[in-house]
Amino acid sequence: MKLSRRVEKLPSQFFASLAAKVTAAVKEGRDIINLGQGNPDQPTPPHIIRALQESAEDPITHKYSPFRGTDELKQAAAQFYKREYNVDLDPASEIAILFGSKIGLVELPLAVMNEGELMLLPDPGYPDYLSSVPLANVTYETFALLEENNFSPDYSALTAEQKKLAKLLYLNYPNNPTGAVATKEFFEETVALAEENNIGIVHDFAYGAIGFDGYQPVSFLQTKGAKDVGVELYTLSKTYNMAGWRVGFAAGNQDMIEAINILQDHLFVSLFPAVQKAAEEALLGDQGCVTSLVERYEQRRNTLMKECRRIGWEVTAPKGSFFAWLPVPKTYTSEEFADYLLKEADVAVAAGNGFGKSGEGYVRVGLLVDDDRIREAIQRIEKLQLFQK
Repeated sequence: MKLSRRVEKLPSQFFASLAAKVTAAVKEGRDIINLGQGNPDQPTPPHIIRALQESAEDPITHKYSPFRGTDELKQAAAQFYKREYNVDLDPASEIAILFGSKIGLVELPLAVMNEGELMLLPDPGYPDYLSSVPLANVTYETFALLEENNFSPDYSALTAEQKKLAKLLYLNYPNNPTGAVATKEFFEETVALAEENNIGIVHDFAYGAIGFDGYQPVSFLQTKGAKDVGVELYTLSKTYNMAGWRVGFAAGNQDMIEAINILQDHLFVSLFPAVQKAAEEALLGDQGCVTSLVERYEQRRNTLMKECRRIGWEVTAPKGSFFAWLPVPKTYTSEEFADYLLKEADVAVAAGNGFGKSGEGYVRVGLLVDDDRIREAIQRIEKLQLFQK
């Protein structure tokens, strides 16, 4: 049986290709320092694991979950947003439970767009945003995130036709891959754009807990009018080291939330109830684990910046997320530089062009190994004599 045209048109998985290169190098017996991954390296906090264990012992959790998730988890998500961002959410109508935020990002165009309609995506941006294009049979165009604009979109560069036709516009701050952050003023500008042009905003808030130098990332939903025009997607993967647990939620505009729920009614019967109970504990329990995690990432960021500058690599410190966006030497393309580091230094980084054409000239480095390994990685790169001290 042949694949459907939709599946045939799915983009190749950039991260799978990167992982294959690293796996091949490891099989050769090489000590690879993998700075290209986006997988948190710390375990899930013990109190969250205990909540799962205790809940899994209860036979009631062995039954189907309510189709749209438990009321308790939706209430916990609403309480979390009130505590962290002073945003009021109706658990019943303004929150949808997700198998991780990625699935919501891919589902939304299927839920609210018709075939052939236009979505606007950031470049560089998370590659999996593109997965929804062939699945929903929609079209897309990109807007550039440039260093001279602090990796924020310049809405004045959107054409009148783009603003007229666009049904959804995706944003992601703190940003993957650049580490840039958003301001309240930027989100106010975004809401104004959406209201004026009837564009739905989708804010991917995956790194919402991770800000540095005392900065707390801004939620899109803190902006006046945000719930009238869009949704924000939050995942527990990064905040609580729960990447493998696949739990998150969408919050905001009631119509968009209902569209997600209706689609998911036909695809899933929500998450394992014990995972939902553990997610409640994560959102409402002791948040000391989050504070410690952000401090750890900030220390790693500082180590990376210090070491890069020591060898003459001129870099800009990220303000959020657990990534750094580093310029490549001018004699290399992003992919050539990434391949060279893997081959000659046993250091894996993610080539910037994998995140879009505006990512050319950069590599993404993850803060997901300990300080000693970060130092060693830069020491290995130093031996290649690529930079002037």
